[in-house]
Parts: sequence; C-alpha cells; structure tokens
Amino acid sequence: MEECISVFDMLKIGVGPSSSHTLGPWRAAERFLAELNQENLLNTTTRVKVDLYGSLSLTGVGHATDLAVMLGLSGQDPEYIPVENIDKIIKSIKSTHQLNLGNQLLISFDVEKDIVFNKNFLPFHANGMTFTAFTSNKEYTSTFYSIGGGFVVKEERVNAKKKHQIKCAFPYPVQNAQELLDYCTTQNRKISEVVYDNEKSMRSEEEIDKELMRIWNTMLECMYIGCHSEGILPGGLNVRRRAFDMHQGLIGLSNYNSPQEWLECIRKTEVKFRQILKWVSCFALAVNEVNAALGRVVTAPTNGSAGVIPAVLMYYLVIENHQAGEKEIKQFLMVAGEIGSIFKKGSTISAAMGGCQAEIGVSSAMAAAALCEVMGGTPDQVQMAAEIAMEHHLGLTCDPIGGLVQIPCIERNTMGAIKAINAAELAMETDAKNAKVPLDKVINTMWQTAKDMNSKYKETSEGGLAVAVNVADC
Repeated sequence: MEECISVFDMLKIGVGPSSSHTLGPWRAAERFLAELNQENLLNTTTRVKVDLYGSLSLTGVGHATDLAVMLGLSGQDPEYIPVENIDKIIKSIKSTHQLNLGNQLLISFDVEKDIVFNKNFLPFHANGMTFTAFTSNKEYTSTFYSIGGGFVVKEERVNAKKKHQIKCAFPYPVQNAQELLDYCTTQNRKISEVVYDNEKSMRSEEEIDKELMRIWNTMLECMYIGCHSEGILPGGLNVRRRAFDMHQGLIGLSNYNSPQEWLECIRKTEVKFRQILKWVSCFALAVNEVNAALGRVVTAPTNGSAGVIPAVLMYYLVIENHQAGEKEIKQFLMVAGEIGSIFKKGSTISAAMGGCQAEIGVSSAMAAAALCEVMGGTPDQVQMAAEIAMEHHLGLTCDPIGGLVQIPCIERNTMGAIKAINAAELAMETDAKNAKVPLDKVINTMWQTAKDMNSKYKETSEGGLAVAVNVADC
C-alpha cells in the first residue's frame, strides 16, 4: 500500500524525550480513549492497564514512556500542554493513585501495577503496547505500535484505505526518490515547489504557511531556551547542560529580549571556522538538552534527532545568508520533510528497528538536502546531498546509556548537523550526473543494514555504550 505523508507528519510539535517512546505511546493512549468513546465504555471504565513490550519496556523508563501513557490517558495533548504542568500531573497520579481518564472520569490507577514492563517483543514491531480497560462486566483491549517519529499504527492498518484516498489527491504522489526527481525534471520545478503543490491539495496556502512558521518558531524558541538554561539534566546520569556555557562564550555581551532579536545578534558575531563549528554544535546541543528535560521540541524526524534540522537551518540564517527569511525557512522545511518521508517509506525512522542510522542518519540527510536547495542546488544535487549524509551514517547503533536520550544521543545531533552541512557543500561542488550512488540505493542499503543489525544495538540498552559504560560511572 502506497502511503501519503505530509510535511506536517514528519515535523511534529511535541514533548521530549523520544518520538517513538514518548510521543508515540502518548498518541496511542489518545487513540485508545477515542476507541473507548466509540464503544461507549469510557464512562463505565473503572481501571486501565497498560502493557509495554520490547524496546518500550527495555528503555521505557529512561524515555518517559510510563509518564507519556499516563498523560495521554489523562486527556492531555503533547502539542499544547504547558510543559510546566507535566510534573504536577504525574505527581498527583502517583500520590493519589487516581487518574482523570480522558479528563472526564476519576479512576483508580496504581503506577506500579497498572503499567507493566514486558521484556518480550511482539512480532509486528519492536515498540508494541496493549491497553486494557476494565468495566463492571467487560474488558476491552487494543494493541498499538509506535513505529518511529511519533507515528502509531495497529497491525491491521485500519487507516490504510483512508491514507490511500488522501494520497490520490496529491498531484505529484511520491513513493521514492526517483519519482520525486522525475517530477522535478518533467515539470522543471524545485523539490520544494512539488511538495508545496502536494500540500495545497490538503490545506490552504495560508494554513501551510502558518503551520510551517509555527514549526520554525517552535524550533527557534527551543534553541533559545536551551542556550539560556543551565544545570543538570534529569534521569540520574548527572549530565550537565553544555549549550549554556558554550553560548555565553560565543554571544558575548549582546543585548536582546526575544528569540528573533537573539537571531539578529548572532548574525553580528565573529564568523571563523571554529566559531561556526561551535555555533552549529551549540544549537544542536540546546535542542536536545531541552528534549532530554521533557521540553517542547519538533520531532524531525524523531525527538532523539530533533536538534539536527534546527541547527542547520539556523546556521543558514545566521552564517550563510543574512537576508534569508520566511521564504527560505518554509522552503527548507518542505524539502526536509519530503526527504524524511521517502526514508520512512523505503526504510525506517525508528531506532528500535534500525539503530541510530534511522534517526540521526535520516535527520542529517533531511537537513543536507534542505540546505542544498536553499543554497541553490539542483534537485539532483539536493538528493545527492541527502545520499552523502546518510552514506556516512550507515550502521550507526542506538545504545543509550541508562535508556536515556542523553549519552551519546545529544552529542550525536551535533555530529549529524556538521555532516549535513558538509554533505550539502560536497553536493554543490559536484556534477550530480557523476554520482555513483542514487538516493534510493542508499535508502535500500540502510534498510538492509537495519535488518542485519543485532537487536542489542536497536534502542534496547543491551549493547554498545549502554553496557560498556555503567550508570555508576556517570
């Protein structure tokens, strides 16, 4: 079944620390509430039990999966909930042993008994979860799978027909990189222009423009917050935030009162190679430190890799092109979203399925492609930039220490951002006709690599750095 994926499916606003382990289970809990409503069971439910399986169980606590399902069952929306309310809601559930189901009905809820961590894997996907509602005379059970990037499915794919109908409305339906390139060639259009036409079949131009800028402003605010927050990240690893100190050394005595004024001040700072490396790293660190602290980020394409695209776009705005504005921001985000969707269709964006190549690798490819287009690259060069970025992330493992999206995850975003910039520059200096590896080939290779990868390197914290470095060492 071909799949229609919007830019706004790939770039979602939500809460950290993980798209597959936090945002996905949160959305699954919301869908379970909707099912209870459809079955007229919500108001008669007396208890809810949640079973987490596979990777959701093995690294669920470190990724706040348990908190996410509680918040979702409470009827909270990850896109709009004030993040300062999260701790208060969780503490209330734990202390009172009650949960406000769907924000409508108080039920008994014992976190220790009603959230069960099962280490065995369900066959359909590594991130499986089952919700069970108990009423006076009936049990209702539903199983969901968080497949990466905040996407949630049921095994029977009940929405497949609906998705297909939406896809048929696209004037330029895209399943792989070659199809996208063919449209650009025959229509003599940029990738962003093709994407924009597809989006217009689903939303008005005003809505598209508004939502793209809302995504960017969320990214900008996230970087701003991260660069102005210090202290120790939660989780027990005693990871100290680094963006604050790095930013202080770079920004100097500049005066500003908002994220946009901050951006303008950065444009006036010294620009040398070392400073550029530090700024890009600082932006990426800032986002993923906010993510690790359960702050608001943009899933791009996942939370664990949320820092790459903002860092590269910010680099373009403050270093590369001081005249760039909304036009280039929207162009960048549309290209990034489209490239991400092609990786999702042809491979995976789930670290539980493909290791960190599926997160940092894909985000780096998305950013490289987007940067290449706004710098004037042809559609062939744009795809080449994405291919170069992914080619040099192939086989990257996901081995978070303590199951937390902190070590090595935060630093990996800085590396993915730097590689994206380098990949875009290499593509810009190359005649794409001489490219030896098409983007579709590297996507296929990534998927084969994912299937061959040992499961202990797929977000289970059972291999790599996760076992080589003890939590006690931290």
